[in-house]
Amino acid sequence: MSKTSLLCLFGGKSSEYEVSLISAHSILSNIDREKYAITTVGITKEGDWYLYTGDIDSIKDGTWCTKTDALKKAALSPSPSDAALLVFNADKVEYVHIDVIFPIMHGANAEDGTLQGLLKLSGIPFVGCGCVTSAIGMDKGFTKLVLYHYGIPQAKCEIIDKFRLTLDIDSVIEACEGIGTYPIFVKPANAGSSVGASKASNREELISALTLAAEHDSKIIVEEYIKGKEIEVAVMGNRPMGTNAYTASTPGQINPGSEFYDYDAKYSADSNSSCLIPADIKPETAKKVQEYARIICDALGVTGLSRVDFFVTEDDRIIFNEINTLPGFTQISMYPKLRIHDGMTYPEVIDRLVELALEKGN
Repeated sequence: MSKTSLLCLFGGKSSEYEVSLISAHSILSNIDREKYAITTVGITKEGDWYLYTGDIDSIKDGTWCTKTDALKKAALSPSPSDAALLVFNADKVEYVHIDVIFPIMHGANAEDGTLQGLLKLSGIPFVGCGCVTSAIGMDKGFTKLVLYHYGIPQAKCEIIDKFRLTLDIDSVIEACEGIGTYPIFVKPANAGSSVGASKASNREELISALTLAAEHDSKIIVEEYIKGKEIEVAVMGNRPMGTNAYTASTPGQINPGSEFYDYDAKYSADSNSSCLIPADIKPETAKKVQEYARIICDALGVTGLSRVDFFVTEDDRIIFNEINTLPGFTQISMYPKLRIHDGMTYPEVIDRLVELALEKGN
């Protein structure tokens, strides 16, 4: 039986570059190499693509891009008839056939529809959502606007253009404080892994939080504080609305061990964060969370995978937080942990995502 030719992409011109390296190392350490002929391509922080043939530990520690003997310039062919990675040697171009692509990448130029457009042009099936779903899922402002029309409960928020900060900071502060009492949360609309996110407890902290968020995106989300448990659900599936093909995992609970579930809490092995699977919520609440997760994926047209995050308050209100269409795959990431809790092995999670990509096609 011939192996499936799988191209794994990692890195990227993104603030979540380091997360991608850890996710890629985790997947490459767990994938069934009897099933797949694996080609790895690393994308530098500057956006350059290289076929990488070195050891996977150098991916994890970030030194992969210094291994010049293991690097060759590469690019994905935009011609569907090629279905290939183009590898550039000194005097020729080598065509490496690819059956399916797994973009193990996060953040800008990775899960915002940019990369998905290129993958779509290649004609090669790929793991994850398409251009529109990726773009909407990445932009928290657009996500909120779309899901508002599906009746999904959300926190009150203001969507702020960063240029208003210099033009009329007083009106921005007034709008933000109109959401509710402090604390309030501030985050870039187009960033994942809590990059650039802050909790503001007063006006001075609010101004600092807005300034920080503006360093990462031109659109800023300011939300009311929701006191509740942080709940996450791992969704798999391809089917459109009206079917039951989306499978929503047992909800898990994040105990951030800090002011909120920030970047360090998510990815640092030394953080005090922990998770509880299943989440400490009522069975009927857990069922409703799963239902909301499937409705959200239907509404946004998710294919393959997503992690959908909520808050559950003391009186069992469910508040949608955000969706991540290419969630982290590190050893401590919730997406694989939730699917493993429900009976899959890590290699089976990878296999199923590849199957869904091939089922979807390009």
